[in-house]
Amino acid sequence: MDDLYPPIQVRAEGMLDVGDGHRIYCQEAGNPDGKPVVVLHGGPGSGISPMARRHFDPEAYRIILFDQRGAGRSTPHIGTPDVDLSANTLWHLVADMEKLRERLNLDQWQLFGGSWGATLALAYAETHPSRVSEIILRGVFTVRRGELDWIYNGGAANLFPREWEDFLAPIPEDRRDDPLSAYRELVYHPDRAIRERAAIAWSTWEGAIVCLRPDPAFHNQYASPEFAVTFARLALHYFCHGAWLEEGQLIREAGKLSGIPGVIVQGRYDAVCPPATAYELHRAWPDSKLELVEAAGHAVTDPGMLAALREATDSFRSP
Repeated sequence: MDDLYPPIQVRAEGMLDVGDGHRIYCQEAGNPDGKPVVVLHGGPGSGISPMARRHFDPEAYRIILFDQRGAGRSTPHIGTPDVDLSANTLWHLVADMEKLRERLNLDQWQLFGGSWGATLALAYAETHPSRVSEIILRGVFTVRRGELDWIYNGGAANLFPREWEDFLAPIPEDRRDDPLSAYRELVYHPDRAIRERAAIAWSTWEGAIVCLRPDPAFHNQYASPEFAVTFARLALHYFCHGAWLEEGQLIREAGKLSGIPGVIVQGRYDAVCPPATAYELHRAWPDSKLELVEAAGHAVTDPGMLAALREATDSFRSP
């Protein structure tokens, strides 16, 4: 992984009380006087990754990361029995980001997010454009109905038929016309064995389609019960509510990003978030640059993705 900076240690960490009974875990790394960038993890539910810090020159950037509500070390965790999800929505996450920015006394910060992290970045930037210096996105996802249908209602099944069959296996045959709602019932089932089996099947499906070529490391990560339960439960909570977005909202309101420079890094063969969405966003966002990585899928480690992301962060590292 020569296109990553060497491992970067956490310089500061702590919990931020964001209200509604939630506390989010936060980290800082790099130069405390550097250019602020906030890293928005995917999922929803995947949590902070140490590798995420390595996209940035630690001499130039003040690198800020946090676990979104319900994920990672934030509390209450999605795995908590009978967890209350009423205060865990996209707009709560946007508000959490503002609380964090204010707590850090930052006038502006750069946004960096992939997949679901790109969704959150767009929602925040369209709500608080004056607080954003630049945006770097990877594998754009905007939670439109067609995007959800592609992943979870048979679109990607045309490319991965055997894996799709495994994905459908936990669902009763009479419920397979709506996998999202069926899976949501399963991963919140009172029987632990049922909900864990469903979560692993849900997560393994995405692990199977995330890379351009099969990667056992991704499969093992996504099939791990500890990862899968958080990933599946939060994702289904968000996706079954359309992430509390109007249909097409993030693309339709991309004009609000005018004046904010950005780079969209997109794998040509992304089977999770096909390039059409990234292209539509690029057309609607006047100050964006689209970098289509020809030999890549959705995974950040696919060929060419890390190099394109480092080029983007390096291009914006000056104040």
